Amino acid sequence: MEINHATTWWIVCGLLVAVELGTGSFYLLMLALGCAAGALAAHLGLGGTAQTVAAALVGGTAVALWHLKRQRGGRPAPAQSNPDVSLDIGQRVFVEHWRADGSAQVRYRGADWQARFQGQGRPEPGAFVIQAIEGSQLLLDR
Repeated sequence: MEINHATTWWIVCGLLVAVELGTGSFYLLMLALGCAAGALAAHLGLGGTAQTVAAALVGGTAVALWHLKRQRGGRPAPAQSNPDVSLDIGQRVFVEHWRADGSAQVRYRGADWQARFQGQGRPEPGAFVIQAIEGSQLLLDR
């Protein structure tokens, strides 16, 4: 059995995807895209140099674009206040009574939770939005 250039590109592409699954480095997926471009160039009958150039251009461009996107996107919110991590962030709760220290007990998702006011001024009873969760305590604001 003879392994042609396209098969070699696909094998390297698969290895990069497998390593990415183990490490979580999204950059490896971008390099795998480059290998896929090299494989497609091989399927089109282009020579080894053209295959390498296609792989380098696609993979390198994908890595550069991903890196720029990450730099411009800033740092993600901490896990305790990130709605992508906790679906509770941004949900509404009703506070019937606030204690003098700015804490309260609220009913949320069928259970009693301790809550703490994070906003400015003195909290009044009413509807609040969950801003973050510290341990088992909800941090609330209007």
